Amino acid sequence: MATTHPATTHRAAAPALVETPEVQALLDRVAGLDNDRGNPRLKRILRRVVGDACRIIEDLEVTPDEFWTAMNYLTETGRANEFGLLMPGLGIEHFLDLCIDAQERRAGIEGGTPRTIEGPLYVAGAPLAKGEARLDDDPEEGEVLIVEGRVTGTGGAPLANAVVDVWHANTVGNYSVFDRSQSTWNLRRRIETDREGRYRFRSIVPKGYGCPPQGRTQALLDQVGRHGQRPAHIHFFVSGAGHRQLTTQINLSDDPYLYDDFAFATREGLVAEVERVTEPAALARAGLDAPFSRIRFDFALNPEVANAPAAVVVRAHAEAA
Repeated sequence: MATTHPATTHRAAAPALVETPEVQALLDRVAGLDNDRGNPRLKRILRRVVGDACRIIEDLEVTPDEFWTAMNYLTETGRANEFGLLMPGLGIEHFLDLCIDAQERRAGIEGGTPRTIEGPLYVAGAPLAKGEARLDDDPEEGEVLIVEGRVTGTGGAPLANAVVDVWHANTVGNYSVFDRSQSTWNLRRRIETDREGRYRFRSIVPKGYGCPPQGRTQALLDQVGRHGQRPAHIHFFVSGAGHRQLTTQINLSDDPYLYDDFAFATREGLVAEVERVTEPAALARAGLDAPFSRIRFDFALNPEVANAPAAVVVRAHAEAA
């Protein structure tokens, strides 16, 4: 005899609140999609950002207390001028680089020195030198660092009159302009390459820096169990006629945070081997009487092509006093 079972009622799951016509209409109005005024690109982005925020609130059951705690955090971060630090720490600045890499590949651009994040500490207008420069304007107890190399195209041809715009921290991890105890252009220069594409500068070995211990960025990193340290590094903008400007930095190979950078800026091809020079004849040739460090690093720039993404990022920078 067949066994009978009570009829099972199948009830469709209720749609997510954010997908209801009421909320979708609200989001359209928020983004101005119900009018033909304003900026269409901004409207599209705002619609997506606000819609995704609402989905997060609903999916993760974010409480009003949690939401307003987050808003207070963002307000404090803005007051402390730390968004330029927070974005690298969240990996977003690195992700922007990955996006540009992908766009360049679609435009047929391959090879060249890898890009990496600019960071928040560039100041435009550093003094321009021909061929070589000395960066350390301020007296400081630090080991001399000599960096030299060539700027070429991806085929290896030297780029004469290319500009190597370089900046880095001092021996305690601070940058001029942001650190008022340093002279304005300390550890900042622009160097024009010679006819063989060569550049050279003398400086001091920089130290990596950490997020301010009591700052807003470190407060968030603490909550997710992360440190806020960067390895010692040197920043560059490198530009040459007919070629795409390169935004990059090299990380010193002997730093303990080399592959544990809170800003995710270390990339293969950007690790600079540090050679410590102690041989008396080499010291004499360099005009020094104490051991120093040396880095040789070449930059290969990609040619500019049609339909490629912009190589120069427009963002606000601090200004020299």
